[in-house]
Amino acid sequence: MRVRINDNELNVEVLGGERPGAPTLIAHHGAPGLGSLAEPRATFGRLADDYRVIVFDARGSGASEGREPYTHEQWVADVDGLREWAGAERIVMAGGSYGGFIAMEYAITHPDRVSALVLRDTTADNSNQELALANALASARVAIDRARLDRIMSGTVRDDDDLRDCWREILPLYDHDFDPAKVAERVDATPYRYRTHNHAFAVNQPNYDIKHLLPRITAPTLVTVGRHDWITPVSCSETIAGLIPDAKLVVFENSGHSPQVEEAGLFEATVRDFLTKTAIS
Repeated sequence: MRVRINDNELNVEVLGGERPGAPTLIAHHGAPGLGSLAEPRATFGRLADDYRVIVFDARGSGASEGREPYTHEQWVADVDGLREWAGAERIVMAGGSYGGFIAMEYAITHPDRVSALVLRDTTADNSNQELALANALASARVAIDRARLDRIMSGTVRDDDDLRDCWREILPLYDHDFDPAKVAERVDATPYRYRTHNHAFAVNQPNYDIKHLLPRITAPTLVTVGRHDWITPVSCSETIAGLIPDAKLVVFENSGHSPQVEEAGLFEATVRDFLTKTAIS
């Protein structure tokens, strides 16, 4: 459905919520300009028996309208607009990868609105960029074209076609087990919005550092990460878990950047157990 939030139409799906009093979970996808609601729908749609799950294409991504600005502040405001539209006083906030940036910043900005926080393969500052570059260049899986790697990581891709080519270049690094056919399918299925991507990585990312704000998060927090994540390595999640009071860290030993896919059953069980123990209501 199309929902106007903060003068921008978002592509939104609501899953579950049939159970009276079901808590609301809002999940934010990663990769601005590349991501879409498809990933959080597949991941958190499994929880729709117990939760009202709201997934959406963020401003400037997927099938949503792309009115600027593409700032973290605007994306956080859009989440709160969705919460208000849904009529939820409090939400479970979830986010993976770049979506984790927004999830954390939402929990910092609106602590009274968050009953629990679920993070996956993310980072609290831009130090992962240097680690990711080293991991990409050291990979024996594929020979990376350095120019394409630099363009996508610095937010200087030329157009949607160039973003597609750069994305194709680095996708083999993401999974624990490399399957060229799956990479090709993902390239074809991705919605490309290069202006959003460029702003996120050329403007937002260089100044990104919220480590000093993480102790303000009051919600119970689950931090998850794949052991073999090349772009937001385990050390990034360890930093987050060490700074958010009483956060729980879970490392998935047979995953890269996507344990919600590569160890889907274990990931779902881990999230369900965490939310049950926090007595979300």
